[in-house]
Amino acid sequence: MGERANRVLMIAYHYPPFGSSSGAQRTLSFTRHLGDYGWQPIVLTVNPAVYSKRAPNQLTDIPASVPVQRTFALDTARDLSIGGKHFQALALPDRWVSWTLSAVPQGLWLIRKYRPQVLWSSYPIATAHLIGLTLHRLSGIPWVADFRDPMIEENSATGQRWPSEGPVWKAREWIEQRTVRECTRAVFVAPSALRNCSRRYPELPDSRWALIANGYDETEFAKAEKIAMVSSPRRMPIVLLHSGLLYPGGDRDPHALFAALAMLRERGAISSLTLRVVLRASDFEEKYQKQVAEFGLQQIVFLEPAIPYVEALAEMLNADGLLLFQGSDSNSAIPAKYYEYLRARRPILALADAAGDTAVELCKTRVGMIVPLDKPDQIANGLLQFLERIQQKTPPAQTDSEIQSHSRRTKTSQLAQLFDDISHGTARTRQTRRENKREKGEVELSDAQKVVG
Repeated sequence: MGERANRVLMIAYHYPPFGSSSGAQRTLSFTRHLGDYGWQPIVLTVNPAVYSKRAPNQLTDIPASVPVQRTFALDTARDLSIGGKHFQALALPDRWVSWTLSAVPQGLWLIRKYRPQVLWSSYPIATAHLIGLTLHRLSGIPWVADFRDPMIEENSATGQRWPSEGPVWKAREWIEQRTVRECTRAVFVAPSALRNCSRRYPELPDSRWALIANGYDETEFAKAEKIAMVSSPRRMPIVLLHSGLLYPGGDRDPHALFAALAMLRERGAISSLTLRVVLRASDFEEKYQKQVAEFGLQQIVFLEPAIPYVEALAEMLNADGLLLFQGSDSNSAIPAKYYEYLRARRPILALADAAGDTAVELCKTRVGMIVPLDKPDQIANGLLQFLERIQQKTPPAQTDSEIQSHSRRTKTSQLAQLFDDISHGTARTRQTRRENKREKGEVELSDAQKVVG
């Protein structure tokens, strides 16, 4: 690392070999590409032992030039529970708050060693922002808080809050307030998330807020395309794929989809010969398998385990259509996998609220069909239309340049520009302070000379 290199200390819980979050890909891509834009990343993350799922094969994706400091942390629910229960006070703002105890001293050591110009921390592990806040206060280094999605949400119409637990809400609200007031930039990945947060703090300037969406990694897709190319061509059945977590009873609940598929099967509109639905790495396979059996869909719906990231991308490339779940409670978020779906150039069926950011983005990119998450009748009708479009082999509406605008390299260039602006602004501020001090010193000397005279 050269003496004149721009450096950023990046604080992220999600980093390889973490094995079950798109957040790891966001941070990984930033660390892989920032060097191309004049910024040397230094990563502060957790010891992999704390992860419940690990993907060791992704460790080779970390550039050798990137220093990675891994520090001790515990999962309160797993490591500090007695009889399956734990003290909530030990899990505020989240279950990994113990990371603070090791990360702050190690972060100060990294600051002394590398002298970064900027700090960066990444939610949705709120403890990362707590660490970023502490290091910012102790060092005075400008700080970029990457919220990605909202830390807290409140529905003014229903009065419902997320997170619903009062102590967790208060802890995260406390962190959010101090983060947005003390950071130099607060970054979000969806427009509504940015708007909702900025409305809570009308006293803050517009310059405090920034939008850097998620994206896809072209390097990983190049690897995936080599795998997908060797797959044999397929005629029937049509394969629809969802890749990633599905939450029971929430905004990614597939129950209504199962009901719609059962309706179509009973009508004879679909069968195991014409349709195969693959739910990859849903994380609740046992629960969903029971629902699939109850609806009699065992020959149509297949719950498959997690596979390595590049293989998952290859599976997207080989699918006939891609499923996206995003209910109304998550209207202010866009799933990270959407951008990978977009790059895969496959039609998208989104089970989403038409008023949400996901639906708005789909309408802009013209690659998908939108049906409600929780209306089996409408899902069934929309699914039939979607399958007909697939059979007609309608080409994707996006141009190559439009798709490339969503690449993680492009998003990294936006982040680097943000760092540049902050770094240059800080340098200008310091220069102004020095000039003011010199001018003040000259005035004081002049006055002193007058008194002596």
